[in-house]
Amino acid sequence: MGKVVVLLSGGLDSATTLAFVISRGMEAIALSFDYGQRHRRELESGRRVADHFGVKRAVFKMDFSFAGNSSLTSSLDVEDRPLEKIGDDIPATYVPARNSVFLSIGSAYAEALGCDSVAIGANALDYSGYPDCRPEYMNAMEKALNLGTRIGVSGNLSIMVPLQYLTKKEIIRLGLSLGVPFGLTRSCYRDNEKACGRCDSCKLRLRGFMEAGSEDPTAYQDLPGFYSDYLKERKGS
Repeated sequence: MGKVVVLLSGGLDSATTLAFVISRGMEAIALSFDYGQRHRRELESGRRVADHFGVKRAVFKMDFSFAGNSSLTSSLDVEDRPLEKIGDDIPATYVPARNSVFLSIGSAYAEALGCDSVAIGANALDYSGYPDCRPEYMNAMEKALNLGTRIGVSGNLSIMVPLQYLTKKEIIRLGLSLGVPFGLTRSCYRDNEKACGRCDSCKLRLRGFMEAGSEDPTAYQDLPGFYSDYLKERKGS
């Protein structure tokens, strides 16, 4: 069924992508990136998720500290935007060309290991507004990688984006059906011991669990009002 390099950040989406690839009978090899991100706990989450599924995982180290205008690679504050504003524009957590770099390295890794696909957990619904998560970008990147790699010239290199058109609710339901250990995942943009519950990623994740009719097993410092109300309703029902 083929071998696939799965870009595994340690978050909800990438963990579900890994589970999806495995469920399709494909051999998964996980690849994580240590790029100097402030939310370094996601690297440990990536290790735990890979161990849970029994897949090999490599960590590629690079330095993105030059991206001083990103709050994920600098001391800039992480935004706490209202839920209804998320996705309206490109947030301060955007890291310049991050997915382009990740997919390029992922394709090099795939070619070296004889894989014919690279899987990424990007999605264009219920996301923070990153331009390198859009379908048109993924299609263009796949075309470019096929033009610029030996495997692309002699065969076909596929970029798998299985969650592309799914909402967070749908991703969570898919993950639950595939046995994703969401308690091992980390989505928060901050590096506190507990997830902050205030950043874009935390709010989108919590809304997804709420809409999926489930509870997030992650520990949070703070909970947004909509999720606190949801938990009260669940306990009262």
